[in-house]
This record gives sequence, structure tokens and C-alpha cells, in this order.
Amino acid sequence: MAVNTVASKDGTRIAYDRSGSGPAVIMVGGAMSFRAFPGFGLMHDLLAANFTAINYDRRGRGDSGDTKPYAVEREVEDIAALIDAAGGSACLWGYSSGAALAVHAAAAGLDIVKLALYEPPYMVGTAGQRPPKDHREQLQRLVDAGRRSDAVKFFLAEMVGIPSIFVTLMKVMPMWSKLKAVAHTLPYDAAVMGDFTLPTAMLSSIDLPTLVVGGEKSQEALRNAVREVAATIPGARLRMLPRQTHNVSMKVLAPVLTEFFLS
Repeated sequence: MAVNTVASKDGTRIAYDRSGSGPAVIMVGGAMSFRAFPGFGLMHDLLAANFTAINYDRRGRGDSGDTKPYAVEREVEDIAALIDAAGGSACLWGYSSGAALAVHAAAAGLDIVKLALYEPPYMVGTAGQRPPKDHREQLQRLVDAGRRSDAVKFFLAEMVGIPSIFVTLMKVMPMWSKLKAVAHTLPYDAAVMGDFTLPTAMLSSIDLPTLVVGGEKSQEALRNAVREVAATIPGARLRMLPRQTHNVSMKVLAPVLTEFFLS
């Protein structure tokens, strides 16, 4: 598949794959994900059966550029450029911290027809791992020192809450090199999430059809966040998927997204 590019407002080239026909759906990945990840490639193919599916590399990842200094507003402008390339309007699906970025885009008033969110990792209540208060500074110091592997380890263990033994096992798997390749963008996702508290005012300002999806077997903190996000966005629908976790099956999720975007 030929790689497409579009220039964002600040001139950064954003790379994306585009296939299918019909209403446009833009996929927004989470921390360290990019369009070459197998799951996102599969979702792109599944959505392309009914839509013009757009799977892009967020800035700093894959084939996209990375103009400094970073700001969340620049990532919103990237999505705006993709919407323009899609014909002026599009549906948006965001996964994890990519769902939080999609919330920023919707609140900014971009021409989004429908919004779908899968488990934005806001912290609601007392359940779940609480990132250190200085997590952004710690991530940036590791990235600036060229310690990408340590940055990935810090993110997974100290922010996500994956037990250290599992992180150690992950380091010997082929996927680790892909994670290291985009570790320098971890501070970007930290900026998108802020202090991880529910952005009530921003969510309440969203005025478009929205579907919030979670997995019934996800961690309690994620399930709490999904329910609170759905309750806060006016008129949002809530859908909990049986037997699914944060690492959702794209084959299970795709029909849910398709039904919502076509309805």
C-alpha cells in the first residue's frame, strides 16, 4: 500500500494509509502505537469494508515528522489536516490515550461526524495504578538521556501498573524493539492525559453522537473511566464488550464501530 502524507498546520508531514470507500473513519492510536502495529492494520482492513479507513502515524512515529516543540494542540491540528484530506469531515475512533486525544479534537470543534472511544485511561475513584506526580518529567529525562528502553519500562511499570516480572519478560520479545523506536513520544501521551483526572468540562462540551466502549474484563479503573466518560458526554452511548480487556480483539470491536458509524 502506498504511503500517503498530508501537511499539518505547522508543516509537519503526517503519514497515513487510506483504503476503502464511503464515509471516512480516522483511527487514533494510543501510547507507542503506530499504523504498522498488527492490530491497527487489521482494524484498518476491517473498517475499509464499509468506510474510507484512514490509519495514520501520530507525529514522531513511523513515517510522520516530529516538529518541535510538542503541544497537544499540534496533534489536534494533525487530525484536522487528515479530516481535510478525507474530504472535510470524518468519523473518529480513538484507542486508550488516543481516545483522550480524540476527546481533545472533538472539544476543539473539528468537523467530526461521530466519535467512538475505547477505554480512555482517565483515573476515576481510587482503583488502579496512579502515575507518579512527576511522571512527565521522569519520562522526559529518560528520553533526553537516550534511555528509551528505561522509558518504556517506566511507562509500563510505574504508569500502567504492569508487574515488573512481566515487563522483564516483554523485554526479550520482538515487540520491545518497536516500543523502543517510539519511546520518545511517551511524553506526548503524558501531555494528552495531563494529570489523568476526568476532564469533565471538556467532555461536557462535546456535542456530537458518541459511543464509549470498554471491556468487561478490563481493570476496574478502566471500567470506571468508561462509565464516567459515557455519563459525562451529553447523550453518549455506553457499550461494554463481554470477555474483552484493554487489549481488545479488533475482530470483536470492528462490528460495534461499524454499526455505530453507519447508524
